[in-house]
Amino acid sequence: MILTVTLNTALDITYTVDALTPHTSHRVDRVGERPGGKGLNVARVLAALGHESVVTGFVGGSVGTVLRELIAPLPPRDALVPIEGSTRRTVAVVDAATGDTTQLNEAGPTVTPTEWTAFLAAYETLLRDADAVALCGSLPPGIHVGAYAELVRRARAAGVPTLLDTSGEPLRRGIAARPDLAKPNADELARLTGSREPLRAARDARRRGAHAVVASLGPEGLLAATPDGIWQAAPPAPVLGNPTGAGDSVVAALLAGLVEGLPWPDRLARAVALSAATVLAPAAGEFDPAAYEELLPRVTVTEEATAA
Repeated sequence: MILTVTLNTALDITYTVDALTPHTSHRVDRVGERPGGKGLNVARVLAALGHESVVTGFVGGSVGTVLRELIAPLPPRDALVPIEGSTRRTVAVVDAATGDTTQLNEAGPTVTPTEWTAFLAAYETLLRDADAVALCGSLPPGIHVGAYAELVRRARAAGVPTLLDTSGEPLRRGIAARPDLAKPNADELARLTGSREPLRAARDARRRGAHAVVASLGPEGLLAATPDGIWQAAPPAPVLGNPTGAGDSVVAALLAGLVEGLPWPDRLARAVALSAATVLAPAAGEFDPAAYEELLPRVTVTEEATAA
């Protein structure tokens, strides 16, 4: 079982318009509603890939009720912890003419110390059956910035490999707790290390504690700095569509490759192809299976001559 943690779950709402023009009214052509938050997206992709996945984190209020109703019919399994505050919403506005997406994210509910303690107890129980755990996304108000570091340490104590996908100070502190893998994007990696050169920044992140670092480089693919070497993986061509959730599909592919024991080049090829196939799907947490199968053998994975 692969466990994903989403401390700041969301109800993701996607509007599609012909063309997004500021300061004007728009007719919405399509409306999508999905359970969201990075870890929930990861878990849905894992389930589609054939892996048992379980989601945990916080959920509450009327929005949280809708979110749980949307999770219930299909995998992943819901192990969310209820709280008094209301789950947040996110709104993605997709410009059909350009493929660009404008994202609006609410902050999330305030989590009390008692609710955090209840979550930690649930997390410890779930770790007993987990083959790997992903710690994903932003922290809701009320949760201390070292929360992910605490969760990494508890997973390490249980012998469960961890993947960390967050940003800012939670990423800085989480990496210091020595996760097995960190998956920042290029901007997050630059803010962490102060370097805009991805390879130098990825090496720096490893020195700070991450066992391996896979950096998302947008349309250029992925850069991986690992104990076994350094690789770059690139798609055959850029794809147009909704990029929301593409990074979460990268996380899902990396987790699947980890538990399957695949070599790094295979993990990275899967991650790039799955990310591109997600851009072609209508909403986060989904991917185009035909596009994934077509893209996978065309991904280029190159090993760098410099040792990690």
